[in-house]
Order: sequence, then C-alpha cells, then structure tokens
Amino acid sequence: ELLAHAIHASSGRNHRPFIGINVAAIPETLLEAEFFGTVGGAYTGADRKGRVGKFQLADGGTLFLDEIGDMPLPLQAKLLRVLQEQEVEPLGSNQMVRVDVRVIAATSIDLHQAVQEGRFRRDLYYRINVLPIQLPPLRERGEDLKALCESMLDHMSLRDGEPLRELDEAALAVLAAYPWPGNVRELRNVLEQACMLSDE
Repeated sequence: ELLAHAIHASSGRNHRPFIGINVAAIPETLLEAEFFGTVGGAYTGADRKGRVGKFQLADGGTLFLDEIGDMPLPLQAKLLRVLQEQEVEPLGSNQMVRVDVRVIAATSIDLHQAVQEGRFRRDLYYRINVLPIQLPPLRERGEDLKALCESMLDHMSLRDGEPLRELDEAALAVLAAYPWPGNVRELRNVLEQACMLSDE
C-alpha cells in the first residue's frame, strides 16, 4: 500500500482521490456493492439513499485493490468488464456510470499459479498484469530495516502525541536477525508493542 500511495502521489492523478480496499477483509456478499455501489433499496438492508462504490469514489484517481488474489471468480468477471469498458453499473440500476480510474492491485499469492489452478481468471490476470512490480520480502531487504523502523516510530510518535523514540544498535541487531514472515505489517506490530511496553 505504501508503494501504491507513492505511485499515486508522484503521478498526474495526485490531485484526485486515492481509494484503497482490502478484498480479503470484506465479506464476499458485500464486495460487489463495495466496488460498484448501490441504488436506494437495491437489496434487503441496503441504504435507502443508495451508496457510491469505490470505483466512483476513485474517479480520476487511483483505486488500490489489496489481496486481489482472494477475489471470488464471479466478481473477477465483473471487474474485468469494468477495466475494459471503464464503466460501472451500481447494484439495482440499469444505468452505466463512466469512470476513469487507475487500478493498482497487490497480492501475496502467486497469481500465475492461481490461474493454472483455475482460482483466478486468465483474462483478468493479463488485464491487470501490465506493469508487474515484485516487492522482495522484508527478510531480503535488511539494509532497509533501520529506515523503515525510524519512519514507523516517527509516525507512531506523531499519531499518539508521544515523544520520539529510537532503537539502539542492540535492538536493531535483534530485529535484523528475525526472518519477518509477516513482512512490514509484522514489523509495525512489533514496534507498536515495544512502544506501548516501554517507559523510555
């Protein structure tokens, strides 16, 4: 997500919205409404005023789809159509809405293998795999660890109104020796725990 934000910020779309959505965190039954929006009363429990979907919210800007590999196959077909036609149809509507959205997708699974196993649509894979960027795991970026820790600690201090915190060399050595299976999210979690437990 940090890389997606950086791409958006350095692009000509930086004055327009950046909208992120974690596909794996939303129940399958709500994904279509989250993506494309709804008109009032489109289904039982839907907002009477309707709801704008993420594609429309990101119009002119960037839509970041995190964990796209977890997207259900039926929704993959609808996403492919939106990417090809640049228009969405809110649930319960017969009107198509034009959108101009750059899509950045991320996944922690091997999409090529998912295509071979029939878990991910081949046509969608080729549609989104225009400019692939492989991010090495944190364990392979030991030289970045100190800068990442400093940035995260500064952000936490500002967010919480706490004094700035630093890691000493012994703490950095302990962090550098760990393989970080949870990557940057795990590192942030460990630093947040350390900040909460530390009086200094």
